[in-house]
Amino acid sequence: MSEDLRPSGDITTQLIRDNKKIKAKIISNENCVIGGLNFAKEAFKYSDRQIVFKIKIRDGKKTKKGKVIAVVSGKAKSILKSERVALNFLSLISGVATTTRKFVDRIKGKNCKICCTRKTLPNLRVIQKYGVKLGGGINHRFNLSDEILIKDNHIAIEGNICRLVQRAIKNKKNKKITVEVDNLNQLKKIIGLKFNRILFDNMNAKNIRKGVKLTNKLYETEASGGITLKNIKKIASTGVKRISVGRITHSAPAVNFKLEVCDEKK
Repeated sequence: MSEDLRPSGDITTQLIRDNKKIKAKIISNENCVIGGLNFAKEAFKYSDRQIVFKIKIRDGKKTKKGKVIAVVSGKAKSILKSERVALNFLSLISGVATTTRKFVDRIKGKNCKICCTRKTLPNLRVIQKYGVKLGGGINHRFNLSDEILIKDNHIAIEGNICRLVQRAIKNKKNKKITVEVDNLNQLKKIIGLKFNRILFDNMNAKNIRKGVKLTNKLYETEASGGITLKNIKKIASTGVKRISVGRITHSAPAVNFKLEVCDEKK
């Protein structure tokens, strides 16, 4: 809200002389999974604690185009001041939730979970990861301190994957260890070492299936890289337990909502 109001406030709304009480409906302009209603509510409350925000559907539920998802009542200037920020929260979180749900639905019946990555907008990671959960996905590590994730660049710089994993095991301090591999030869070098998860990165379904069999339930398994709605079912069929998908946060289309002023008596 501060970003939207500095330094002089809503100078357009200040032109309105009659700060009467109004009622407005928030309407979805497309089919989607709803997310962010409480964020929208707080955006309106920022302008005026007396605003009444009535939720018509819960976060995480599907809605159809044209449906009213919330009704806002209060002073006109306060509602107009918060309108765009409130709708932006809804658009972003609902977009992530809707995209995530598409991936989750595509692998229904498979013993596999969809999870997000750190490919998020700076300072908005919390709400994007919230949207993932609303869509039926699960959250990967939140930041670099949450777990040890040895990736290709770590391995390239160190030069020895086995030595790097051994060092991680020695220094794990109760943190989980995930090791990313992009070929089966890398996997064979570290099988038997005591860590938590293997991440098959940018590997085809055939090699992922082989990798899952090689681990023989020693590690939790995950696949990532180049995952789309077209190939995710094939990847899930390999037996991998998790699939991480960057596009559910970094490329989720925003959902279109509108705020429509109506007769306060209705």
